[in-house]
Amino acid sequence: MSSDVEELINELSFEDGLISAIVQDAETDKVLMLAYMNKKAFKKTIKEKMGYFYSRSREKLWKKGETSGNVQKVKEIYIDCDGDAILVKVDQENGACHTGHESCFYRRLIDNSFRKVEDRVFDPEDVYGEDK
Repeated sequence: MSSDVEELINELSFEDGLISAIVQDAETDKVLMLAYMNKKAFKKTIKEKMGYFYSRSREKLWKKGETSGNVQKVKEIYIDCDGDAILVKVDQENGACHTGHESCFYRRLIDNSFRKVEDRVFDPEDVYGEDK
């Protein structure tokens, strides 16, 4: 498997060591989040069929749901035409957003202001404490 994954990595463009990963619900096609993967995160995602990403702010690899339990089971991965972004279709456990929403895209531009268009599916204080 290692050489197969390396061949896949060679087809991708990791600018500054990262590639954009759009995460979408496999059943509804709803966009859940945008994150970044480095090569290690991509390899772990392929191997474990779970969502792994690279946190630019914390500068470390993280598994989606490692704290909240809201894991992403990877069903399909697509590459875009330029090889500089991937689409990861997942079965999302509960909400994807750390704010408690199903999607990180829960606010929409309406009449020149961003308005919340989605209710929370979990309380982030119950999951992360008061820091979030």
